[in-house]
Amino acid sequence: MTKTPDSDAKKHPYIGRFAPSPTGPLHIGSLMTAVASFLDARAHNGTWLVRMEDLDPPRTQPGAAERILDTLQFYGLDWDGDVLYQSQRSPLYQSLVDQLLQQQNAFYCTCSRTDIFALTGSATYPGTCRRCYQKPQKPAAIRIKVSPNLTRFHDLLQGWVETKLDQDGGDFVIQRKDGLFAYHLAVVLDDAAQGVTHIVRGCDLLDSAFRHRYLQTLLQLPHPVYAHLPVIVNPQGQKLSKQTHAEAIPLSNPLPHLHYCLRALGQKPPQSLLATDKETLLAWALEQWQIQRVPHRRSLQQPTA
Repeated sequence: MTKTPDSDAKKHPYIGRFAPSPTGPLHIGSLMTAVASFLDARAHNGTWLVRMEDLDPPRTQPGAAERILDTLQFYGLDWDGDVLYQSQRSPLYQSLVDQLLQQQNAFYCTCSRTDIFALTGSATYPGTCRRCYQKPQKPAAIRIKVSPNLTRFHDLLQGWVETKLDQDGGDFVIQRKDGLFAYHLAVVLDDAAQGVTHIVRGCDLLDSAFRHRYLQTLLQLPHPVYAHLPVIVNPQGQKLSKQTHAEAIPLSNPLPHLHYCLRALGQKPPQSLLATDKETLLAWALEQWQIQRVPHRRSLQQPTA
């Protein structure tokens, strides 16, 4: 295992996870993340979990969770244990929000994005409602207080990264005005509850990792090891997603897509593996897997074939 300078996870058995949002089917970018996460867990004789991050009902597509699970199995990416659904964990999230409010580490905020931009000329929250600990009459989000201290950690692929959260977005939302819980809170609590030690995911979430590290420290939770992969972008430089009309990967002949993912991840699979089957290809990938071969950059161009 590659050692990192600041890792609580080194002391524990490897537990990794893949955590898609069921807003649509998997595309080649999300498959690449799943392959990398799966191989890194299996190469360490670890556990690989799947979690559905279905926190936002308006964005959740009916049947998408089932199709994602079917796709993972079709591509030979079998997970351990039961799938965890965030939509079933609201009582846990609410208890932590209440605790943070009682400790005055969180506060109610009635500001809109327009209000914030009018005050700062940016999206960085200026701390307007920081002393609001009682629920106001108007609809209010709940924000976590951030400190002016440097948040810094070592990423297996991106190296040392750092930011000051008070200058980079400011106090961030953990519960929205509509009552829905924010990704930042849920992911931190669920990673801790599931004992996740290693997180392999796309670079589009690197900025989120600073907020997750901050919450982990505040709640005295372990810090997982992070490895942020380059994301696949289309010719316009946009990350593949439902919003950018990324094509769903087919449930037919998994070899070309798995082979592409391994090439994009720097593993150099021989062309001859395209004439085998997914079990043979994944067995080769597991034996050869080295995460440090993954390109140490933020993005990769969408495949043309």
